[in-house]
Amino acid sequence: MQSSTVLPVLVEVLPRVLRIAVYIAIGVFAANLVVAFGLVERIAGLSRYLTSPANLPDEVGTAIVTTAASTTAGYGMLAEFRESGVLDDKATLVAVTINTFFGFVQHIFTFYWPVLIPILGREVGFMYVGARAAIALAITLTGVAAGAILLSKQNVTPTAIAETDGAGDTDGEYGANGDDEDSVRAMAEDAARKTWKTVRRIVPRLAVVYVLVTLLLRTTDLESFTNLASPLTNLVGLPGAAVPVVVAFAFDTTTGAATIAPAIGETFTPKQAVATMLIGGIISFAVSTFKRSIPFQYGIWGPEFGSKVIAVNTSLKVVFIAIAVALLVA
Repeated sequence: MQSSTVLPVLVEVLPRVLRIAVYIAIGVFAANLVVAFGLVERIAGLSRYLTSPANLPDEVGTAIVTTAASTTAGYGMLAEFRESGVLDDKATLVAVTINTFFGFVQHIFTFYWPVLIPILGREVGFMYVGARAAIALAITLTGVAAGAILLSKQNVTPTAIAETDGAGDTDGEYGANGDDEDSVRAMAEDAARKTWKTVRRIVPRLAVVYVLVTLLLRTTDLESFTNLASPLTNLVGLPGAAVPVVVAFAFDTTTGAATIAPAIGETFTPKQAVATMLIGGIISFAVSTFKRSIPFQYGIWGPEFGSKVIAVNTSLKVVFIAIAVALLVA
């Protein structure tokens, strides 16, 4: 392959990988610290209402809380818990599912409130954001129910981190109470060493997958996925004008919102507008899976488990979006 093709891809991918690597490092380092300093009880208090019924240990609550601020950092925590043996694969999939609503929350303040609602107007904007919030919450509650049914003590080992390399040992080499200066420094250094091991394992894989996927996108016409737009909009009885909106929405949410906004009240009712944008979300999964999900999830978990995470996430989103669309056009 010519260097003239690869070099621009490297320039595009490198900043993205570095940014994700920083967030992963923060998440993994925080996960190690909260366990080492015994902060799990304080941080995971509220999230215990979700983790306890799902048969997940309190440590997972720290990842849930963190996900509301940074999805990447939250996933980094879960990756650390899985790597250390706190969660097995089944428990990790449940935890990832429960994280869904908290990953959505951060977008309310960074995108939906300042960008999307002003474009769509108050009524349709709040309806759309409310629909997306309800979908995310339904997925999270599905994760809780799945944990209650599928998980047992065999799927989790809450003491696994503490049993590995002395982390969380407040009665051993770090001192009786773990609160003197030497103890704090020792635990922070231990957390940093573990973080470096995790980042060193994840980031090279992340970089390779991002480069390969970006090269694939440069040579593949993903617009063929939008051929699904017309059958879907016809199936639910939306106006013909919904097709170009779905196509635009599938590739760029802001553009899609700006495309449909002038037609609300004329071509589209508020419910039809929201249903159209949700269908755009279904189509966009096919595109975003190549652009974002595969590189990110494969980088975090590796291809085998990353594929399982993508399959679970995508399936649940499609199912609950379809239910929301059916309710809107009923």
